[in-house]
Amino acid sequence: MTGTKSLLILANWKMQLNNAESLALFKEIDEELKGLKNTEGMGVIICPSFTALPEIAKLIPETKIKLGAQDVFWEQVGVYTGEVSPEMLKECNCQYVLVGHSDRRTYLKETDEMVHLKIKATLASLLSPVICVGETFKERQLGRKDYVVIRQVTQALSGIDLILDSTQLIIAYEPVWVIGSGQAIDSEEAEYMHQVIKQSLIDLYPMKIVENCFRIIYGGSINSQIVKSFLVQPHIDGVLVGGASLNKEEFIGIIKEAIKVQKFK
Repeated sequence: MTGTKSLLILANWKMQLNNAESLALFKEIDEELKGLKNTEGMGVIICPSFTALPEIAKLIPETKIKLGAQDVFWEQVGVYTGEVSPEMLKECNCQYVLVGHSDRRTYLKETDEMVHLKIKATLASLLSPVICVGETFKERQLGRKDYVVIRQVTQALSGIDLILDSTQLIIAYEPVWVIGSGQAIDSEEAEYMHQVIKQSLIDLYPMKIVENCFRIIYGGSINSQIVKSFLVQPHIDGVLVGGASLNKEEFIGIIKEAIKVQKFK
C-alpha cells in the first residue's frame, strides 16, 4: 500500500436487499462506474449479504468493484453452526471484511476480544479487515469518546504483527449515535477523531507501518451532498456508506464527489 493514497468508497448493504435485488443493484452500479472517467486508483468496495456473495462474485473480475463481506468468524473450520470462515469468503472473491460493526456490537454483543480474534483470522487468510470503531451517545455525553475509540483500536490490534507492503487494514470511525439518523457529525469533528485514531496506531506500530498499511475512513449518515466536506479533510481516506449505498444515483453521486476530491488529495 505504498505510494499515493486512493480514496475508498465502501458500501454496506446490511440485511436490506434480497439476492435478486442485490444482484440488480450491483449491475446498475457497475454499469454507471464503467461510464465514469478518472476512476483509476479509486477504491469502490461493496459488502452485500452472505447469500448474495456467490452470484456477485462471478461478476467481480469484469468490474472496477471490489467485494467485501459484512462479517467473519475467527476459526477456519469447526463445529460453529451458522458461521462463515475467512477461507470461505476468499472462495467468493472477497478481499475485504467488516469487523466489529456497531450493529454487531449492539445487537449481538460482539466484544473487543471477539473483534481481535476476527482480525487475526482475517489477516491470516490475506483478507483486509475493515475495523469499525465508534462511541455511543451516552459515552459521548460522558466525555469518553476519545477513550472509547482508543480502547477499541488498541484492543483490536494489540499483539498483531503487520508486514509492510503486504498488509492492508482499514479503520472505519462510525459514531454509533449518528448511524441511520440521517444526520452526520461535523466534518471537522470527524477529522479530529481520525487524528485520535492515527495517534493510537502510532502508539502500536512504527510510523512506516501506520502510513503504508492503514486507511482511516468515516461512516455515519453519509450522502452525496455532504461527502466532499469529509473527503477533503487531511486524515480522512474515504467513507463507509450505509443507507445511501442502496440508491444507485446517490451512491454514484458519492463516487463522483470522491473523484473530484481525489485529484487534489
